[in-house]
Amino acid sequence: MAANPFTLPPNYPLQTPSLYFPASAFSLFPPSSSFTRHKFANNRLFLSCRCGALAINANHSTPTFSDSGIMLFSLLQEMGFNEKETNAIIDANAALRLTPFESIRSRIHFLQSAGLYGATLSRLISKRPDLLTAEEINGVLSLFVINGDLEMKGKIEPAQVERLFNATDPRFMVGFERKVQLLLEFGIPNEKLARVLNNVNLTKALCLRSLQEFERMLAFLQRFGGPELVLRRPAILNYDLDAQLIPRVGFILELSGGDEAATSTVLRKFPFVLAYTVDHLKDHVQFLKSYAELSYEEIFKIVLVYPGLFSASRKRKLQPRIDFLKQCGLTNKLVFMVKIGYRNRTKELAMAMGAVTRCSCKNLQEVIGVFLNYGLTCEDILDMSKKHPQVLQYNHESLEEKLDYLTEEMGREVGELLSFPAFLGYKLDGRIKHRYEEKRKTLGEGMSINKLLSVSVATFSTKKKKKKKKEEAPAKQDS
Repeated sequence: MAANPFTLPPNYPLQTPSLYFPASAFSLFPPSSSFTRHKFANNRLFLSCRCGALAINANHSTPTFSDSGIMLFSLLQEMGFNEKETNAIIDANAALRLTPFESIRSRIHFLQSAGLYGATLSRLISKRPDLLTAEEINGVLSLFVINGDLEMKGKIEPAQVERLFNATDPRFMVGFERKVQLLLEFGIPNEKLARVLNNVNLTKALCLRSLQEFERMLAFLQRFGGPELVLRRPAILNYDLDAQLIPRVGFILELSGGDEAATSTVLRKFPFVLAYTVDHLKDHVQFLKSYAELSYEEIFKIVLVYPGLFSASRKRKLQPRIDFLKQCGLTNKLVFMVKIGYRNRTKELAMAMGAVTRCSCKNLQEVIGVFLNYGLTCEDILDMSKKHPQVLQYNHESLEEKLDYLTEEMGREVGELLSFPAFLGYKLDGRIKHRYEEKRKTLGEGMSINKLLSVSVATFSTKKKKKKKKEEAPAKQDS
């Protein structure tokens, strides 16, 4: 009878739970901390193995290893787990003992293809060993790794994949791919789908919602901007429909007087408004109503143009600005603007009002008085201020000095300002006088004030040097 190849040398002290087998039986396995070579006096080489993947043959007294268990143990150690950690992973997931080794190795390959490598993958498996066997994540992995109809292969950031698997129980991942398909049907372009998925909390947005809840939320968002709203701020998909989205959108809708189109405009312009609680929105509206003495209709008109108003601090930003506008006497200034010819609710009036808020009402009156004294009409003032609104905010004394220089020293008509009102914005001593004196010597009195003042300092200096060289050239020839 042939000798049993698994028989140990006589009287060898066996240390449980180590098991000893001929080294030839493990020729395909690389040395590791689980396998130790031992050479005895009869020159036979044995390998000791310490692991829990042990199968007992009822017909023999000698225990033998399950091939799948040995290979799994070796695979986990190759991934960086020590013996204690490997045993803990196997103990934490009983399904590992029953799952074919090829299936586990294939799962690890899929996880690596999704961008999870080295320490990241080891850390994830240590926390969630069920990822190696759970069938519920097959759909998610297929979506991220296989280039199917959605063409998502390699487009989801590894950090996002790690967050998903780290925070989500596999049973909540069932139906994940169908919800992604719903986003396409909702109107998210295929080429922008990955950007949306990379910028949401996948656990909150997709996994913890039932398919019906997800469909209901998309139907609600469709009324207020739909895919455009989600593309501008994907994090909207993280919000709870009943507790967050419906109350917040509802408040803005009520403020608009029930105008869904106007509400959609506000949300598209500033989707971050949905991050604020209803109480926050109410406090801002009540502040504007009481402190600025605005009606709800007037408040919504402001919100429609500048929805970022809700992000401004009431105490640090809004209150000082409202105080400033009150001090500006806008009502009186508006009367002046209308008197010189501005029409209400026009872009030109808005720009002019923006300029006159930077000066006092008294200065505005003085400025208009100076223009009228120099022979300009209200129509002329209107025409100038449309081209250059800042003329209404200049200091009236400085304005008068420049007009005097224009008409008396330069000998120009005040009407030239109608084509170039920006003349009044340049410094009298630093630019106007200096350039006029330089150019008058060569160009005479008929030079264009636009060309004289609007060119840059560098260009003006270059032209001056070229002119000087031309004048010096004949002088050298004569000498």
